[in-house]
Parts: sequence; structure tokens; C-alpha cells
Amino acid sequence: MPKTKSKKKGQQAAKPDEPVLSKKELAAQKRQAAKERQAFIQTVTTAGGLGAVVGIALFFAADVKLAIAGGGGITVLWISFVYPYLALWLFTIYMPFAGTVTYWIGGGNAIFQLAKDGFAFPAMAAIFLELKKKGKPIIIPKQIQKPLIILIGFVLATLFVVNLPLHIASANPPTGPMARKPPEGKFFFMGILGMKVLLGYIPLITCTYYLIRNKKDFLRFTRLHVVLAIICCGLGLMQYMMLITGACKGTDHLTGDALFKATLDAKCLVGGSLVYSPSQGMIRLPGTFVAPWQWAWFLIGNTFLTFASAFSDPSLIWQLISFLGMALVFANAVISGQRIALLLVPVIIVIMLVLTGQLSKPARFIPIVGGLALLIVLSFILFPDVIQERIDSTVDRWNASPPTGFITEQAEHASHGQRPLGYGVGRATNSTRMFGDTRLIETYYPKLIYEIGTLGVLAFLGFVTAITVTSFKIWRSLKDKVWRSYAASFWVFIFFISYQTYYYPLDVDPVAVYYWMIVGLMLRLPDVEREDVEERAARELDEDENAKTKKKKKRKR
Repeated sequence: MPKTKSKKKGQQAAKPDEPVLSKKELAAQKRQAAKERQAFIQTVTTAGGLGAVVGIALFFAADVKLAIAGGGGITVLWISFVYPYLALWLFTIYMPFAGTVTYWIGGGNAIFQLAKDGFAFPAMAAIFLELKKKGKPIIIPKQIQKPLIILIGFVLATLFVVNLPLHIASANPPTGPMARKPPEGKFFFMGILGMKVLLGYIPLITCTYYLIRNKKDFLRFTRLHVVLAIICCGLGLMQYMMLITGACKGTDHLTGDALFKATLDAKCLVGGSLVYSPSQGMIRLPGTFVAPWQWAWFLIGNTFLTFASAFSDPSLIWQLISFLGMALVFANAVISGQRIALLLVPVIIVIMLVLTGQLSKPARFIPIVGGLALLIVLSFILFPDVIQERIDSTVDRWNASPPTGFITEQAEHASHGQRPLGYGVGRATNSTRMFGDTRLIETYYPKLIYEIGTLGVLAFLGFVTAITVTSFKIWRSLKDKVWRSYAASFWVFIFFISYQTYYYPLDVDPVAVYYWMIVGLMLRLPDVEREDVEERAARELDEDENAKTKKKKKRKR
């Protein structure tokens, strides 16, 4: 047999579609990598040093919690601005645990609750500055540019035409016996914070689009969410076990109304306020989040994400891991005590099986249906009282106040005496209560009608409709079955959240973040598919050339 030439020392084997690098090019790459590593260490050291100084000063001037928040905040803000894409990855990881950090380390300090924004907003600002400098498009795709500009225009009009005059009137109330006293509050600041809640995470569409550069980044993103779902749901199960075993007291030992109210005094292992009164059939667990409602929507959102990876990931191992994640999501929907999670999680799975075309694959579909059926049976065996209580509670709630009737009632209530630009941005948003009294409206679009008026709501609907239509076209344009399956799962999520009005998932974590990031992920899918197809074509071409070379060698011998 002919001898093969051995590779020279220090020379790397190139992939079929990559050029072979010379020694000089390899050395230049190593020098650049070392330079970047040194710059990163220097940035972290400088930011950490400044944060330590601020933290020490706050420790002596205030207390430990404020010292941690201030020192850590300075460090995070600096690093996030210098390394924005790394900050977005850290933001994604930190967000599901923000509630746990807030109440178990920060003692409920609001600064800890905003820590996740310390990752997100400097990163978004840095990415936009970089895009502007390089002349790259900032609003992606073009189809959503006009709807977004119109929406921002109406929200700003409400802020300056409604919030600002209210703020001025509240600061300088008229005097006299016949003067009408205006409502009290810092309404302009309330509007600024309300804008942050309504529009603040929309830039994540663009940032996620540029964050996901290739197939590797795409899979890293989807698999990261599967891992986060498994960790959080594992902690949720542990929280429940600690409550039923008595390691955590819960609220069952209390009396009166306290049996039915979530409280921070009952927090257990992770997360914030909870109510655990099984004797009264009342269980509301927060998982790793601040409140039970957020946990419910984390489970609902991760039903889509784990399903997408379970049926679409090119790796069999990651498919199995994703199925584990989906099973844990379902288990937590059962024990969390949240009616909406228990109702929607199995329904979403069935809808996704139909819309993503999994029913046309019996070899794959039958084991999954069997697995889901087994999960349901096991749930009834292990948690019969919990499931029965949830079913009875859901039926009673539906009979007492059907969701359709509840939403209609809320819409009529919010529309009463309606103004074209609403009553002010943020005036029905819970997180703006620090600036004044807010109105309790428990459904999303009626809340928007009250805040920004009918015109503003139509602008918002136009914006999310543009996103939904564009995403649908992307899904239908994809040819590869793997990426088409991912796109189907993501589009169903986008469609569901875009027009979801029960509660307000677009106002609170995690859906308020997941929605905009998944839109950006969806927009990147055509490029990911193109790269994957080109890689496979190059690999097949290389294999054909190798096969021809082998045949020639055999003929010569």
C-alpha cells in the first residue's frame, strides 16, 4: 500500500469545506485569540475591581444586600456593554432564576429583580451602536418596520398628550373650593416604565437575529432552553416534595384568608411567594420565579421549546433529553396548582403534533403518544388528589366565570368612557405601582385599551400581525424537514402569544422575553437552513471525490 504523508507538527486537519491554513495564518490566529483572551480578562478585572470598590462603599454606607446589588450591578453593566453577545447568553440563563436570586439573596429588593436588565439593556445598546457603525439594518425584517414605527408613535403620543399633563396637574393641583382634584402620582415616570414593559424587549428581535450566526449557535440556543427547563422543573419537583414531606411549612397551618393567599413567608427552596394549603384544595407554587403565574407561563412557554427540540433536533441524544424536559414540564403543570398550565400544556402538545406534521410519522408518533399516555396515567396514580382538585377547580372557575365572558367583561370595563389615546401608558401595569395607583385589569388587550386607547391597540395588533404573517411565510418557505419542523413549532408559539389576551404574558417574564427572542430566531432560520444545505452538499461532494480517488488507486494496483 502507498505510504500516506504524515501531517507536519502544528498543522491542523481542515474540514472538507475549509481551506488549509499555512503556518503563518495559524500563528496569526493564535496571536489574535490570545489578544482577545487578554482583553477579556482585563475587562473583567477592571469591571470587577470597580464593582468591588462600589460594593465596599455601599456596605459601610448602607447594608450588605445593597452592596451586592450595587457592586455586582456595576460589574454586570460594564461587561454587558463590552461583550454584548455574551451578555445575551448570560441574560437567557439568569432570567429563570431571577426570582430565586431576588428573594433568597436579595431579600426581595427590587434592584435584584431588575438585575436581568443589567445584562439585557447594555447589550442591546452596544449591539445597536455596532450595527449603526457598520451600516447594517437595525429593524429586521422590513415588513415590520412601518407597523413598529406606527406603534411607537401612538405610545409616545399617549405618553406626552396624556401622561405628561396628568403628571403636571398632579404636581401642581388647582386650588379653590370648586377645583377638581386630579389623581395623585408621578404619571410621566409611570409612562416611561410602562413603555419599558410594553416595548422594552422588542430590540431582542434584532439582537437575537445577530446572536444566532449559524447552525451551531441555533442549536446552542434551543438546547440551552431545554437544559434550563430541566433544571428549573427539577427544582420545582423538589419544592413540591419538600412541601408534602413537611420540610417546608407552606400555608396549611394558617387560618382564615391566609390559607388562600400566596405569601413570601412560605417560600420554599426556590422562587418567591406561594400558597400550599392542601386541606383547602389550594396549591399555587412559584417554581424558581417570583410568583405562581410566572411559573405557569414558564411551563407553557417551555412546552413549545422542549417540543421543538424533541421532534426536530438532529441529535438523537438531544431529542431524548428534550423528551425528558417535556415530561418534567408536564409533571410540573400537574403539581403547580395552576389551572391554566394543566389545561394548556397537554392541549399545546396535541396541537403541535398536528400542525408540525408528526402524525404523518407513525413510527415516531405512536411511541410519543404512548409516552404521554403513560405520563398521564402515572400522574393520576401519584397525584390523584392534586389532579382531581385541579379539575374540580377548573370546572368551578369555568362555570362561575367562563374565560370568554371574563375577557368580554374586562374589555367592556376597560372601554367604558374610552379616550382615543387611552388613560396613560403604564396606568394598568403592576410594575409601575411605585409611581402611583394602578388599575387592576387582568386581561392583556383590555389593559392595552385602557392604557393606550383603541388606536394604540390597533397599532399593536398590526405590529404582531406583521410578525405572525412574516413568520408564517418563513415557515412555509423552508424545504429541509428539520428546520421546517422547528419553524412550525416556533410559529405556533408566536401566533398563540400574539393574540393571547387571558392574563398578560407579554408583560412579565419569561414570555415577555421568549416571544421577541423566538421571533429573532425564526427570522434567522432561512440562513441556518442555507448554511446547513451548503455544508451537506460540500460534504457529499468531498465524499464523491474521495470515492473516485479510491477507485483510481484500485485500478492502478
